Amino acid sequence: MTFERPNIEEMEGYMPGEQPSGSDVVKLNTNENPYPPGPKVAKCLTHIAVDSLRRYPPPLANDFRLAAATLHQVAPENIIPTNGGDEFLRLVMTTFVGAGEIIAVTKPSYSLYPVLAGIQDSELVEIPLEDDWSMPKTFAAKLNQLNAKLAIIVNPHAPTGSLLDSSYLAKIAHDFNGVLLIDEAYVDFIDPELNYDSIPLINQFPNILFLRTMSKGYSLAGLRFGYGIGPSQLISPMMYKTRDSYNTDFIAQKLATAAILDTAYAQDTWQKVRASRQQLAKDLAHLGISSLPSQANFLLCEIPQITGAQALYQSLKMQSILVRYFDQDRLRNKLRISIGNGPENQRLISAISQLL
Repeated sequence: MTFERPNIEEMEGYMPGEQPSGSDVVKLNTNENPYPPGPKVAKCLTHIAVDSLRRYPPPLANDFRLAAATLHQVAPENIIPTNGGDEFLRLVMTTFVGAGEIIAVTKPSYSLYPVLAGIQDSELVEIPLEDDWSMPKTFAAKLNQLNAKLAIIVNPHAPTGSLLDSSYLAKIAHDFNGVLLIDEAYVDFIDPELNYDSIPLINQFPNILFLRTMSKGYSLAGLRFGYGIGPSQLISPMMYKTRDSYNTDFIAQKLATAAILDTAYAQDTWQKVRASRQQLAKDLAHLGISSLPSQANFLLCEIPQITGAQALYQSLKMQSILVRYFDQDRLRNKLRISIGNGPENQRLISAISQLL
């Protein structure tokens, strides 16, 4: 006998990347920023009075909303702070997709999407990427044929790191009859020379939303703070109806606000990651391991068949180096490797060189 709802009993839970406790581990498996948060975050943390924790936090996190709105040149009404980007995903599904209705994603994609769709008791439809990992042809038409209520696109894509330009996103938003959510968890690592700027699309299309997170670019994965950006008519029902009453805590609000007000520091870490990404791709290529062009803080690497991706993953793990292996179609011969700092990347290359 079970007391679970039938859809919960049938679904599989999300399996996060390994989180080791040892200090000697080179952790390149969960796409964290290899550099620490900025000095303003550290200073803010030391000035938080313990007595302030006896009161509830500001329910709307308006200090952060204002700071984020200023950064993105939108109104505070276009911003919703959330307990990590994952809560924003859940809020979007809860607010705009009913039980039995369709959520569409590309395949492969972020493995949490099927879990959240299962919790919502919605139907998830995965539309395969093309053989060259490009977007499916006539993607918006397929979405409308499915009568999808929500479509989610990761940009830059995970796990490939490829980038869609904003004009393509605009076309999908224009043609699609449902809500289009662009998951921009890795947007901070895009090469500035590409001039990628998607946020103005919220002023052109009433059906587009963007997910942002403080976890990656701002080195605050342990804080669990994210936010959504969109037209006020989409943000408002989440903000005032489906969101938990105090969904972000006092300390998280303070530190996230300090971080986003110090974007100049974060930008320096983004540039370091981009430079390391380029160098790591070259070093891996010299070892016979190719990787897809990436605009994220990771590389999707094809492992020679004679070695095998799973075998290399296990061998690296035995040397306290963690990378990500996916037991999925089209990914079993690949490893996703997060960009580390200089010494971490060099230790990885040295280990792979010995193992190969």
